[in-house]
Amino acid sequence: MEPADTLVLISHLLCPYVQRAAISLAEKGVPFERIDIDLADKPDWFKAISPLGKVPLLRVRQNGDETIIFESAVILEFLEETQANPLHPADPYARARHRAWIEYGSAILNAIGRFYSAPSEAGFLAESSALSAMFDRIEAELPGGLRSGPWFAGRRFSLVDAVYGPVFRYLDAFDRIGDFGILDGKPLVQAWRGALSDRPSIRQAVAPDYPQRLHAFLRAKPSFLSSLIRQGDPAIALRQAQPA
Repeated sequence: MEPADTLVLISHLLCPYVQRAAISLAEKGVPFERIDIDLADKPDWFKAISPLGKVPLLRVRQNGDETIIFESAVILEFLEETQANPLHPADPYARARHRAWIEYGSAILNAIGRFYSAPSEAGFLAESSALSAMFDRIEAELPGGLRSGPWFAGRRFSLVDAVYGPVFRYLDAFDRIGDFGILDGKPLVQAWRGALSDRPSIRQAVAPDYPQRLHAFLRAKPSFLSSLIRQGDPAIALRQAQPA
């Protein structure tokens, strides 16, 4: 019997694309090592093996040889092709549809980045509205009713679910700051979000201090959202309430 591949996932603590790979590996029951790096101070060994200088990066070692796989979508497809317990549907038409909605999940992550980076209130509100509209599209795609199951494909957890778990983790962070109404009027998306948040592979794809780290990241940005965070900071609110 051939020895199993040794997998090392090169990661950043906040990267949602890394989380996709970690969730897929957990769902497949594949052991792997995870190494976190600081993208603001990339180690030389990482720069030497990462053509794009981004995470995730998967180092695959087998029989003394090493293959470097980069880009999250490629890593996910590699895992589907080489590991047991497939997360993609077997039907090629359904599989193509799933891949398309995975790409849509990446577009939502880009929209989330624009939302939390918007420098002005007007820009922030515009990005909030655009993000809400993107979730309207998903609402129309999700199966309705309890009998259909909690996941994107109904009763079967798939790679689409693995991709959207990290998406909703951002909304968890936003909800701690304020009620922005992004998922208002979207009961199917809300139910899907709840099911994903309870999934062990999704919960365990980040470190226990992830919420605090993400909050600090959002607070440090020169954005309208960061101004809302600072307004909600008890220490700042106390200073503002004190007479001059």
